[in-house]
Amino acid sequence: MAERISPWGIYDVFSVLDGEQIFLAVVGDSQWKIFCDAFGFADWFADPRLRTNNDRVLARDWMMPLLRERLAGHSAKALAAVFEKNGLPFALITDPQDLFSDPHLLATGGLAPMTLPDGRETASPLLPITLNGQRLGLRLNPPKLGEHGRELLEGLGYTVQEMDDLVQAGVVLAPE
Repeated sequence: MAERISPWGIYDVFSVLDGEQIFLAVVGDSQWKIFCDAFGFADWFADPRLRTNNDRVLARDWMMPLLRERLAGHSAKALAAVFEKNGLPFALITDPQDLFSDPHLLATGGLAPMTLPDGRETASPLLPITLNGQRLGLRLNPPKLGEHGRELLEGLGYTVQEMDDLVQAGVVLAPE
């Protein structure tokens, strides 16, 4: 499969200090000036080969390795702070368990309460989708073992006798 050409000069995941990763985007010419000013890259801002986004797209082969070197000594949090302060797009790349303390999810209602099958309460990250300005909430809690089994089998066309046989054989759990 052919590799496609990026429509933006910088729209990539970077590996930085201590093996952390961060997604950074500099997609417009005004963002390029902000980015160069924020990181002291006056040499790049003055470079005619990098003047426009299209120029930066064409320069990715040599520019991106150099940019990765320039950013490698920064922590992801330090880069995020600079991008946040300057209104540039970024996203920290974290482990799934970090979603539960993610400032963006906490601030935007991106976590919903959920009851686990054993009765414990937890939270679940919601899909990053809104309809009419409202997040799609949690539809159902995860089922207990055997819960809804008969309804599912019935929907698949099993008879009561066939379902009883499956429960008897231990193939399907009966609800507790």
